Amino acid sequence: MSSNAYIARQPIVDSKHQLFAYELLFRHSRHAHSARIDSDIDAGLTVIANTLVNMGTEWLLKGKLAFVNMEVSMLMSSFSTLLPHDNVVIEILETVQVTPEILERLTELKAAGYRFALDDYQYLPESKPLLALASFVKLDVLAHTPAELASIVGVIRGYPVELIAEKVETPEQFRHCQALGFDYFQGYYFAHPENLAAKIINPVYGTVVQLLEKVRQEADARELELLFKKDVALTFKLLRYINSAGFGLSCEVQSIRHAVSILGMQPLYRWLTLLLVTAGGAPTMPTLARTAITRGRLCELIGKACLPRSDQDNLFIVGVFSLLPAFLEMPMEQVLERIVIPEKIIDALADRTGIYGPFLALTEAVESGDSEQLELLASSLMVTPEQVSQAHLQALAWVEQLGLD
Repeated sequence: MSSNAYIARQPIVDSKHQLFAYELLFRHSRHAHSARIDSDIDAGLTVIANTLVNMGTEWLLKGKLAFVNMEVSMLMSSFSTLLPHDNVVIEILETVQVTPEILERLTELKAAGYRFALDDYQYLPESKPLLALASFVKLDVLAHTPAELASIVGVIRGYPVELIAEKVETPEQFRHCQALGFDYFQGYYFAHPENLAAKIINPVYGTVVQLLEKVRQEADARELELLFKKDVALTFKLLRYINSAGFGLSCEVQSIRHAVSILGMQPLYRWLTLLLVTAGGAPTMPTLARTAITRGRLCELIGKACLPRSDQDNLFIVGVFSLLPAFLEMPMEQVLERIVIPEKIIDALADRTGIYGPFLALTEAVESGDSEQLELLASSLMVTPEQVSQAHLQALAWVEQLGLD
C-alpha cells in the first residue's frame, strides 16, 4: 500500500524578512509539532529520503537552500553525499564531538562542494577548528544574555562565516540581533515550522535487493533498466531524483537507461540503499502496478512502428506515469508539479496531446474496450486494430515474464 511522508520546514530569512532558506526537520506525523526521534540516524535518513525521493527538492524547497541536521553517524556515512551540494547546507549539531576523524570527513565534504552551518554553536577551544570549515554559524538567542550574545558575535566576526540568529521570538530580539550584525534570522517571530505531507509509493523490496546486487556486480545498463521497468515506484523516484535541480543537468533525462548511465554505479548503489532502509517491505498496489507497467509497455510497442528508440523510451514513461494520480491519490496537475519531465510527456499526461498523447489515449481505449475510439486512434497513428491487439498480447506476456506477483 501507499503511505505518507512527513517533514517540517522552518524559514530562515534575511534582515528584510525575505526568504533565504528552509531548515528541514524530521516529523513522524502530519500534526506533530516536534520530532519524536527513536534514532538520530533513522531521523536523518528519513529527512534525506523525503527530500530526495518522496517529496522532491523542487516542490519542497522552491529553489531555496535546505539546512539539514546531521549527527556523527550521518556525517560519516555515504548517505550524506546523496544530497545535492548546491541546494543543501549541512547543519553540524552541537552534540558532534570534534575529533580528527570528523575534521577529516568535513574537509572531504567541503572539497566536494558542501557547506556547513554550526548549530547552537558554543565558542570553546575544542570547537574552534570548525569555524575554519563552516559557512554559517547559528546562535541560540534564548541561550545567551544580550551581553553574552554581543561578546560571542564579536569573536566569531573574525572568521569568514555568516551569522544566523535562531529562536528569535520577539521584535526586540530581532532588532537586537540586527544591531549586532546578524545576517539571517530564524524563529517563531517569523514563522513556526510548517508541516508538510506527501503520499508516497514504496518500491518492491525484492526488486531493490535485486538491483543492489546487479549494481554491485556492475551489470549492463540494459539489465538494470529491465528491473526498473518492473517497479512503478522505482521508475518514478529515479527520474525525479536525476532530474532534480541538484544535478544541474542542461537537459532532462527521459529514459531509465539514460538516468542509470548519468548517475553512475556508486551513486546509484547509495541511492538504492537509501530506498531499502527507508521504504516499506510490501509491494504497492500490485494490481495497479501491473496495469501501469502493461500500459507503459503497450505504448512503447505501438511506438516501435513509427518512432525512434528515444521516443519509445518516453512512451514507456508516459504509460506508467499516467496512473501516478491513482498511486499518489492526487490530481494529475499536482503530480506534474512534483516531477521534472519533458514537455512532450507533460502534454500527454495532462490532456493526451502532443506527439505521445494519441499513444496513451489508444492504450486507454484498449483497456476500456472502446472499439470505436480504438479504430479512430489506431488509424491516426497509421497502425491497424490487429497490430494494436498483437502489441497488447505482447505487452501482457512481457509483464507476466517480469514475475511481479
